[in-house]
Amino acid sequence: MTILLAAGDVGAKRADPSTIFRGCREAFAQGDVVFAQLETAVTDRGARAPNARLAMRAPPSMGQTAKEAGIGVMSFAGNHCLDWGYEGFSDTLRHMKSAGVDLCGAGEKLAEARRPAIVRKDGLTFAFLAYSSILPEGYWASRDRAGCAPMRAHTVHEAIEHDQPGTPARTRTFAHRGDLDALVADVKAARQAADIVLVSLHWGIHMIEGVLADYQHEVAHAAIEAGANAILGHHPHILKGVGFHRGAPIFYSLGNFAIEQPHIWDPAITQTDSFRHLVSLNPTWNPEQVYMLPEDTRMTGIARLDCGKDGVRSVEFLPAWIEDDSAPVMLDPSDPRFERVRAYLERVSRAEGLSMAFRRSGDHLVLSPA
Repeated sequence: MTILLAAGDVGAKRADPSTIFRGCREAFAQGDVVFAQLETAVTDRGARAPNARLAMRAPPSMGQTAKEAGIGVMSFAGNHCLDWGYEGFSDTLRHMKSAGVDLCGAGEKLAEARRPAIVRKDGLTFAFLAYSSILPEGYWASRDRAGCAPMRAHTVHEAIEHDQPGTPARTRTFAHRGDLDALVADVKAARQAADIVLVSLHWGIHMIEGVLADYQHEVAHAAIEAGANAILGHHPHILKGVGFHRGAPIFYSLGNFAIEQPHIWDPAITQTDSFRHLVSLNPTWNPEQVYMLPEDTRMTGIARLDCGKDGVRSVEFLPAWIEDDSAPVMLDPSDPRFERVRAYLERVSRAEGLSMAFRRSGDHLVLSPA
């Protein structure tokens, strides 16, 4: 049995970046392979992209910090990958490789961005693929341009009552056909080379409890039907529900994990119109508090997949809580916050009609199709 652990967004900018992992190192040490989302560029160079809403960059030491914490593979497919231009992007690839952390979902060309990160452990071969649906203009890779692997989606607004002008419309989304076809082809190719195929998707609706977009179901199901063993979702900065399709788990969002709060990256961000709009999305948001993000974003955890030659044998979730200094701490069942995370995860899963059952086993939540 080989244990894969997967966490949410990671990025540190502080005097001692290692302190952001103080409460999860022991948990990571229990995994044979540890995966997370690299949310920031890793560079001390570059010019800020004009369309970056919150330009984030961690120091070059971030790679070594993540490696020492136990993280061996990360997705860099996301809406911050080009925040500091091509110079900062290339630095990130270089610094993470130098630290011994494998990246997926981004590259100097599209072919490289779509190439899986291959990890071999205890006789098992893992293939990690990553894509982003959250894409500022120009952030996706092309045949001759650096960026991340795209999984774009279209949005349409459908009138609910055609004879009632001004009635709010229903929002529908669906996958970009070319991107989805490419993702499916990548998964099928990885399936031929690996025992376990993981697909990381930077997607979804940020900061809002529970709600999933139509295209997320479409993409997740297509990836699993092509051979993916699990879907690992990122971007919303808040836990979303967990579902299963054909027995494979879909973590729609693993939420924040070990990442600084917005004002650490840009002290002026709280004065922008885009930030004020973001605050309006979640009623628990109080930017005046020490922990300025919405209270809901404190809830997080680590997905645990027990893997073998026959695939994923069991699926668990280890609840955690983000402290005021943005460092996650693992929760013991005796801690009231453990039950709070469990109840939240169950509530948002059921609200979206996801098929899942919870059972507590020690400090783990055992997840299975309902």
